[in-house]
Amino acid sequence: MCAEALSSRYDPKEIEEKIYHFWLKKGLFHSQPDDSFRPFTIVIPPPNVTGELHVGHALNITIQDVLIRWRRMQGFNALWVPGTDHAGIATQNKVERRLAEEGKSREDLGRRAFVERVWQWKEEYRNRMVGQIQRMGASCDWERERFTMDEGLSRAVREAFVSLYEKGLLYRGNRIINWCPRCHTALSDDEVEHEERDGSLWYIKYPIKDEDGFITVATTRPETMLGDVAVAVNPQDPRAHTFVGKTVILPAALREIPVIADDYVDPEFGTGFVKVTPAHDPNDYEVGKRHNLQPIQVMNTDGTMNEEAWPSGEN
Repeated sequence: MCAEALSSRYDPKEIEEKIYHFWLKKGLFHSQPDDSFRPFTIVIPPPNVTGELHVGHALNITIQDVLIRWRRMQGFNALWVPGTDHAGIATQNKVERRLAEEGKSREDLGRRAFVERVWQWKEEYRNRMVGQIQRMGASCDWERERFTMDEGLSRAVREAFVSLYEKGLLYRGNRIINWCPRCHTALSDDEVEHEERDGSLWYIKYPIKDEDGFITVATTRPETMLGDVAVAVNPQDPRAHTFVGKTVILPAALREIPVIADDYVDPEFGTGFVKVTPAHDPNDYEVGKRHNLQPIQVMNTDGTMNEEAWPSGEN
């Protein structure tokens, strides 16, 4: 009697791929709505199509796989929905880096051709990441795989936003954004790395309206002056009683702005008086909201100066 010799080592390439293909062929991970079973669903946090998966993804996927298999064994109608994410500006940057290696830019290609290159990138890395997830043996329902910019998902997002808007739960308004001067687009907070730098304090005199005196403001960003809408002092500062409620003249622009009191101001910083520029600084933005101050956007979208910041004919 002959017996096939067993390998002295476990070879995942020889075993795992065959087993996984068998699972997929039999549809063992697919589920349909069935009221006779309790539902249990996991939607995979879609990995960005910016590159290959990393150890964090592997850990995340393993935990989800354990949970979904456990629920199947308990008799739940379990569904694990896989997918990938477009990653927006991050994917654009990756594609532009590849173009740079070819000595090209997105401007060289033009909009239509560049969008096509982005879709090509998406397909390349989507296939790579899906292959990685499958090699882990993840029991996703691959018949329900989605991409965050699929037509159905995009339509659902539009429907949700329009519905919320019609109910008055969603509204548009001016907000501070992180602007990328290279990409000419807004970036989310988690796409920005903040960096502290040593700077200098600049001391600027703001004349008090109808008086001979002035208030000296200390700032590290004098270039944002044209967006000033107020000068603030801490309400516990003894000088607050003298100056709060008065009006000062913004140097250069000659606009009149109020003196206000706010707990945000650190009396030990600079002169104890700070300029408030809601359209520039997140903290100033919150101060502006508390005091109903209207932010001033210094530059228009076409690159011209906003007359509200620099009134024409006055300087």
